[in-house]
Amino acid sequence: MLGQKPMIQWVYEAASRVFSHLVVATDDRRIGDVVESFGGVAVMTSPEHQTGTERCAEAFRLYRRETGIDFTHVVNIQGDEPLIKKEQLNLLKACLLEEGTEIATLIHPTRDTKEVENPNTVKVVIDPDYKALYFSRSPIPHIRNPVHNWIENHCYFIHLGIYGFRAAILEKLIRLDPTPLEAAESLEQLRWLEHGFTIRTRETSDRVKGVDTPEDLEALNALL
Repeated sequence: MLGQKPMIQWVYEAASRVFSHLVVATDDRRIGDVVESFGGVAVMTSPEHQTGTERCAEAFRLYRRETGIDFTHVVNIQGDEPLIKKEQLNLLKACLLEEGTEIATLIHPTRDTKEVENPNTVKVVIDPDYKALYFSRSPIPHIRNPVHNWIENHCYFIHLGIYGFRAAILEKLIRLDPTPLEAAESLEQLRWLEHGFTIRTRETSDRVKGVDTPEDLEALNALL
């Protein structure tokens, strides 16, 4: 519970301000029941999936079959992002619809040393066209010469775990074999980069904190 509502309801209601076709993909009937209790749509998926992207792809196929609609794009929002904003979803949507985009995601600039050094916070480096070059749990780029005080003179980027896919690309991604960099960092998006796919990013000024621990939930409840 977050305030007076289940956390998934906060995410669902935020996403419904942007998307008219919205489903919760889960393998737990309890979550499905909660979603349906507030009028949402839940799709029951296999408990055997190894990644969230696999679950997203199955839910997409099931919903496409049910509706008969030939969707061209899919957005995957995590259920633990209750503070996700309409503006961020629209930014991701615009990036996804740009010509040539295969995968879209959001990044946030930071100069917070603790955040940069936290392995639970994923960092990303990008090229001049905002295409992702690499994601890491380590600070990237590495501060070789601290005398220059890079945390003040260089802008680090934090990755926000929301993705948009062209539908045809999503179907290809779930058939890719795991890769060494993915295994080393435990980051699925590195599998996509290693296999040659392009991830286009857009910068958001809003740092939306997801709920990853009981402490995060307690802090967010206090904020609300």
